[in-house]
Amino acid sequence: MASEAARQDAIIQCENLVKIYKTRDIEVLALQGLEISIDRGEQMAIIGNSGSGKSTFLNMIGGLDRPSAGRLLVDGKNLFQLSERELVDYKRSTVGFVWQNNARNLLPYLTAWQNVQMPMLFDRGAKKRQRALELLELVGLGHRKHSRLSQLSGGEQQRVAIAIALANRPKILLADEPTGAVDVKTGEFILDMFREVNRTTGLTIVIVTHDQLLSKKVNRVAAIRDGKISSERIMKQSYADRLSEITALTVTEDVQEEFAILDRAGRVQIPHEILKQMGISGNKVRMEYRDGSLIIQNPSAEGDPTASAK
Repeated sequence: MASEAARQDAIIQCENLVKIYKTRDIEVLALQGLEISIDRGEQMAIIGNSGSGKSTFLNMIGGLDRPSAGRLLVDGKNLFQLSERELVDYKRSTVGFVWQNNARNLLPYLTAWQNVQMPMLFDRGAKKRQRALELLELVGLGHRKHSRLSQLSGGEQQRVAIAIALANRPKILLADEPTGAVDVKTGEFILDMFREVNRTTGLTIVIVTHDQLLSKKVNRVAAIRDGKISSERIMKQSYADRLSEITALTVTEDVQEEFAILDRAGRVQIPHEILKQMGISGNKVRMEYRDGSLIIQNPSAEGDPTASAK
């Protein structure tokens, strides 16, 4: 958990966040006490397998879903306490969304230029037209401003969707699998564009993805397992200094160092794949502090060095 000093710089603060989905016959615990702090101006990625809770977390920040319990502060606003009217204003002025399925952002019967103007309905005509053109230039599509969606490739449509998400100058950009429906080259371009927007404007960007190769282009990656933050990877400074050289062919482990996350009670989550490798199937392990290292062992394999983790 971040220190009090770090929390003052945070634009997103989650404490013991819980989300339960209930139907007539079943109850699903999507988030199980998730805790994370994201600094203002930070660009980071959230990774996890399908069903891990990463998209649920993004929807919470975006005001699209309400937490069941816990504490969620975004830009100083307590999302538990916002009225419906305040929530609408929050979604219009604080957050911008980019989806994997860009049909949620785009209107097919409008040109690219007209699509980007849509979120700015209450601005003066000349003002919003100029802003829309600037955003299309930013995403490299100023020359396609009069093109309709049927005339644009999937990657170009996604870039228009990013321009739309930036139209109202949000403080946070939320991207849910933004490269999931495009090829690797286009995905690289989109992530490079996010990095440039973050660098030049200070916009906070949170990217949810299952693609660990693409996630390495941000300084911090948080992994969600079973509705909790289980680990974080921080970019090594040697790579942060030459981020523009990192490509999709770079090995992720060479770029970032991974750290397990302790919750406020001092608990750490051991990934299922590591438990499986250690041969642990029950709910007990042997734990010992030895020579500056914490050693976790399979209780049924004491003395076997292959059944321990440091």
